[in-house]
Amino acid sequence: MSENDNHKFSDRTDEPNRTISRRTVVRGAAVAGLSLAGAGAASTATAAAGERVFFQYFHETWPTITNDLSRVADRGYDGIWIQAPQESELTWDDRDGRNDPPLGYQPVDFRSFDSEFGTEDDLRGLIDTAHDHGLEVYVDCVMNHMAADRGYDFPQFGEEHFHTHVGSIDDWDDEHQVEHGNLLGLKDLAQLETHGHDDTAPYVREQLSDYMEKIASFGADGYRYDAVKHVEAEFWERYANPWADELGMNRVGEVFDGGVDYVQTYIDTGMDTFDYPLYWTLDEVFDHGDMSRLEGAGVVAQDPWHAWPFVQNHDEGAPSQYHLAHAHVLTIEGTPMVYNLYPDEILDDDAITNMVWVKSNLAGGETHWRHTDSALAIYERENNLLVGLNNDTDEWRGEQVSTTWRNETLNDYSGTADDVEVDGDGRVEVWVPPESWVFYAPP
Repeated sequence: MSENDNHKFSDRTDEPNRTISRRTVVRGAAVAGLSLAGAGAASTATAAAGERVFFQYFHETWPTITNDLSRVADRGYDGIWIQAPQESELTWDDRDGRNDPPLGYQPVDFRSFDSEFGTEDDLRGLIDTAHDHGLEVYVDCVMNHMAADRGYDFPQFGEEHFHTHVGSIDDWDDEHQVEHGNLLGLKDLAQLETHGHDDTAPYVREQLSDYMEKIASFGADGYRYDAVKHVEAEFWERYANPWADELGMNRVGEVFDGGVDYVQTYIDTGMDTFDYPLYWTLDEVFDHGDMSRLEGAGVVAQDPWHAWPFVQNHDEGAPSQYHLAHAHVLTIEGTPMVYNLYPDEILDDDAITNMVWVKSNLAGGETHWRHTDSALAIYERENNLLVGLNNDTDEWRGEQVSTTWRNETLNDYSGTADDVEVDGDGRVEVWVPPESWVFYAPP
């Protein structure tokens, strides 16, 4: 769930020297095993080739997903993220189209996992089958709010368990409103404040802890935290993330904001995050925009060990240059999440499947930007993979660039160009077809 508001492009900016400094600090901590964000899913730097890719499997019942997991694994994915499992307000009949609205984000009872997606046994079967195919399962975890249109009538909670003094969020720059207001009318739980009742906030936390524990008891591997910035950072740092650690669960949060440093503050509470700052850059760049903006963009540029890049999700649409955007997201650092509005389309898309293979087998190491201009971007994943992206719709674009290789043949793994030769000085010419990509690596 996201607010779809006008706060996408935060006023917070990140100076390049701060980004470099932050990356250096975080990388040093990660390599030393001292992750600044706790036990995140991507908490160590890896120079070897091969990185994980996740698949957002939404808009289907648990049995339907279960029956398709062999295909997901065959396409090279390492895990899936599924919708929130608890009993919720909306049904399949409430939707106007496949994803309007997505189901599972209006909780009614956290204690019951019999939902529109299936029974509790169906969910256990899904997770067990995923594990049989070598897939991890991240389960959406909604802890900010309850359903919108039923007052305060919930089996677990009464009015005293909610923030009732703010109402709707009108000012997205007002932190108090953002953390205590009703997001899109959804009743905002009070995780920290007592409002004169000494036992209310501890009771709310107890119910949320039990909810997290129940998800873990089904065998899930991680949580996707919904609406992270709408709950005080203190809750994530003091409660939710330590609970996840105790349960042996990874987590990735939705911090719906365009400011890199702002998103980083939630990473530092002990979670990974989806890279929304990168997404909004991609959304403009891959609409025939300026490719040079990719260099240094997003959380992934300073903290790739906790960044999850994406091209599209259930809240945000894909840019017009859909495949070119995926060619970038599936070759940079971080843990990409590929979204299936329609699973047959994405799982049968040979270009995307090849990119997943490249990420899983060839990508690794720090990123070195070798050339950028308005139409052409070339970067190297150190000594593993050389990538060229061209968003010119009419002309091949090329450039001679430096690499870490010497006197090496690099094979093309994109199927769009010929192999190339790196000379004794580490120089190579990279030419990319119109609105396309090249992936080069040693044989």
